[in-house]
Amino acid sequence: MMLAPLVACAQTLTRLEEHEFGKMPDGTSVQQFTLRNAKGMLVRVMGYGAILNEIEVPDRNGVMTNVVLGASSLDRYLNGFQASAAVIGRVANRIANAQFTLDGVDYKLEANLGPHTLHGGRKNYGSVVWQGKEVPAGEHAAAVKFTYFSKDGEQGFPGNLTVSVTYTVNDDNQMRLDYEATTDKPTLVNLTSHAYYNLAGGGNVSGFELWLAADRYTVMDNQLIPTGEIASVTGTTLDFTTPALIGGRTSQLTPRAGSYDNSFVINGGGTNLVLAARVRDPQSGRVMEMSTTQPGVQFYTGNPRGFCLETQHYPDSIHHTNFPSTVLRPGETFKSTTVFAFSAR
Repeated sequence: MMLAPLVACAQTLTRLEEHEFGKMPDGTSVQQFTLRNAKGMLVRVMGYGAILNEIEVPDRNGVMTNVVLGASSLDRYLNGFQASAAVIGRVANRIANAQFTLDGVDYKLEANLGPHTLHGGRKNYGSVVWQGKEVPAGEHAAAVKFTYFSKDGEQGFPGNLTVSVTYTVNDDNQMRLDYEATTDKPTLVNLTSHAYYNLAGGGNVSGFELWLAADRYTVMDNQLIPTGEIASVTGTTLDFTTPALIGGRTSQLTPRAGSYDNSFVINGGGTNLVLAARVRDPQSGRVMEMSTTQPGVQFYTGNPRGFCLETQHYPDSIHHTNFPSTVLRPGETFKSTTVFAFSAR
């Protein structure tokens, strides 16, 4: 009797899947995309706010854990989940006195942080529905592109702005964010991801080690508005040029004791993709390295369960001529890239 030859059953990796995550109050469908790589890394991101819902990566023993704070339902995000990993715009961070002047025209914004504007106002790009679609990413990656059309006058900013962010996950356990924006009138643009990371998957992040490629920072007043001065971190609680515990010096912070909310000037940042930060969890062995083309990074620890590394231009740049400009004009394209690379040791 002749036996049939054995045939190896190779499993095909499904790198990208799409399903409905929920519906908005007006019935608009919110799609969620799942991106996977050949090493088991998983990223979930949805159309509402272009929010990262989940990033699963292994520890030193290969155990997978979600390392970004998120919620399991759309309703939780709609009802005020405070740690959403949303894309923030049109202008992330602070604009002093909720106003600016551009080309001789005065613009008034929503004051949602005392007399100042934070992240563009209460209804920013993190609370609108973006349109997502799969885009080509090569043999060893998967990518989804989210696009949003921001109308002239939205949040008080001039110009119809077409903005996109593309999430790419590759087989090197990297998640790449590529931002683009174009406008039909002179306007301001400063986009970032406001993700809260926890490399242990839970608990307090104070025991993580942080290194920043930042010798300088933007000095701020007691309302966290930049003064315009750029100073050295040497000898201050903001010196992470040598790895230090996130919670090691928080009690010494001024003006906000207990947590960081500071803008750092990235060494060599602003044009090319440069390594800007590294965070390590000694217990799990997980390491996250962040590279960016942006000139600055806002380090925030106001939530003890997560830390933020928001790559962006400096806060309130429109009021400081010595800061890199956040002005975008017709015919120009705003572009920036940030890459998060995960490993374990």
